[in-house]
Amino acid sequence: MAAVAALVFPALVLIGIWTGVNRMLLACLLAGLALWRWGPWLQLRGSLALGLGTAACAWLALRHADLSLRAYPICVNLGLLAVFGLSLWRGPSAVERIATLRQGPLDETGVRYTRTVTKAWCFFFALNGALSLATAVAASDRVWALYNGAIAYGLMGIMFGAEWLVRQRVLGRTGTQDKGL
Repeated sequence: MAAVAALVFPALVLIGIWTGVNRMLLACLLAGLALWRWGPWLQLRGSLALGLGTAACAWLALRHADLSLRAYPICVNLGLLAVFGLSLWRGPSAVERIATLRQGPLDETGVRYTRTVTKAWCFFFALNGALSLATAVAASDRVWALYNGAIAYGLMGIMFGAEWLVRQRVLGRTGTQDKGL
């Protein structure tokens, strides 16, 4: 359910704006949904994180309703950047984890390849987050919704598909070497 909500979020915001829903009310509702969704995770990290998250959501919703409505894609990109970036630091890389689920343990070539791809995803999330921020701050509602609700997902899909195809070739080749074929 959360994945579906994340995918349609920009469209929901745009529909709310076009139908005349008060932006502050819409921002407060969406902030409440975000806290409901992420509150348990924040609570595990400590009361301070939950309090800061609540305060930030309330401040954005009440003082900057337009920006708070447009901040969700920025936060998603920053979160994914943090997850992928931390995986490079702590290991194994995020892409290595995904690849080993399908293909089992990787050889050194596979590990290097997946680290490089994880870095590429970090670059993608940083750039996409910056573009989301730019559309949130300087673009019309329509441009923001078009980029964050269609173009960004299309670019992500293209990168995922292209990387998956290359990974099959690279890891398939290294896998056959390991088997002596």
